[in-house]
Amino acid sequence: MSEEFQTIQSIGSKGLLEKISNYDAFKNEKVTQSIGDDAAVIKEDSGDLTLLSSDTYVEGVDFDPTYTPFNHLGYKILSAGVSDIYAMNGKPEAVLINIAVPNRMSVQMIEDLYQGIYAAGKVHEVEVVGGDMKANHANLVVSISVYGKVDEDHITFRKGAKEGDAICITGDLGGALAGLRILMREKKFWEEHGDESVQPELGDYQFVVKRQLVPEARKDLVETLKEQNLVPTSMIDITKGLVSEVNSISEESNLGAYIYQAALPIAIETRQVADEMQEDVDRYALFGGEDLELMFTLSEEKVEEFVNHFNDFVVIGRMVPKEEGMKMQTAEGDVVSFDDLS
Repeated sequence: MSEEFQTIQSIGSKGLLEKISNYDAFKNEKVTQSIGDDAAVIKEDSGDLTLLSSDTYVEGVDFDPTYTPFNHLGYKILSAGVSDIYAMNGKPEAVLINIAVPNRMSVQMIEDLYQGIYAAGKVHEVEVVGGDMKANHANLVVSISVYGKVDEDHITFRKGAKEGDAICITGDLGGALAGLRILMREKKFWEEHGDESVQPELGDYQFVVKRQLVPEARKDLVETLKEQNLVPTSMIDITKGLVSEVNSISEESNLGAYIYQAALPIAIETRQVADEMQEDVDRYALFGGEDLELMFTLSEEKVEEFVNHFNDFVVIGRMVPKEEGMKMQTAEGDVVSFDDLS
């Protein structure tokens, strides 16, 4: 008798990942970290560590060509790819790009896509070394595989946080979601009016739209950490939202977390969009994702040392014993569980 049909939605992507990673599969002794972090880690015979990561972008799921210029899409795809390597405290070196292209796409569209990829490659000093291209009947699909390196004494995982460590965030949060909300509103306006002469009014929203369309991976943080010979106890890039990433580090480190709502770094432009949409800006920061900022943990003493060399980060909380759970102190002083935030 066949097993009862089980929907993926019933267990979620995390549950599905756990199922497919628990099989009795072949294990390579050189692989020191496989599924479960921002990148896989392979220890070479020389002792060097190789980092591998990949992402896939599907038209209509991960991007909408209605408001996404293809050069911006290419830039974003490469930036998000190298962000995974930075989250391991590593240096990206090369990428492979695979695309499945429907016939309705023009040569110029694909050229624009690669112009964006190459532009980001120059910023992050990463070479596009190949990939695969084939036809597709439906939507455009782009996948990226990233190869990087890191010294064994600088590798940073999600699982290394220590009790009492400060939880630090680079840049600001929620801007990418604010930009998406503006782009979706303008698309709806255009669809309702059906007039191609109507152009979206994005002049007042350049900051948040850029955060959505061309986010920048935080190469500067990793470079400064290396200059100061400072290694975070844990690190992760913020692509699924702050709550998700704090949960990941806490689970992997077997700890709890306590964050302060008042400390969340949110740009004034993001606040203005939330006000205009009559939405809670803190939810943008907590659940937005795609900002490509880095969250890392350091002892309080090392935070005081590091701030003298890198000031584009804030402390939003601390790691606590596991039994204290995952909590946030609101701006009003109340303490709520992460489970109550969703």
